[in-house]
Amino acid sequence: MKSHGFGKLVTFLNKLEQEKISYTLAHHRDETIMVNVAVAGERWEVEFFEDGSVEVERFVSSGEINGEEVFSELFAMYAEPESNSVKLSQNTNLARKM
Repeated sequence: MKSHGFGKLVTFLNKLEQEKISYTLAHHRDETIMVNVAVAGERWEVEFFEDGSVEVERFVSSGEINGEEVFSELFAMYAEPESNSVKLSQNTNLARKM
C-alpha cells in the first residue's frame, strides 16, 4: 500500500494546536499541503507531500525594524519591469505626503 503524508500532517497540526502555535494552511504545488507558521522573529513554511515526504523552509528575522521608507526597495525589486518607474514615483510621493 502507498504511504501517504496525511498522518504526518495531522500529527503536526495536532502538535501545533496542543502548543497553541497558530498556523494557516495553503495549497501552492500539486500533491502538497503547506502549513504556514509565524512565531516571533520567524516564519516557517512546512510542505507535506502526498508520498509522505516533508520540506521545511525557515525565514528568520535579523531583528531589524524599518519604516515605510523601505517600500521603494520592495517595489524596485519585485514590481513588473515596465511599471517600476511609475510605481516608484508614486510611492515616493506617497511616502512624502505621509
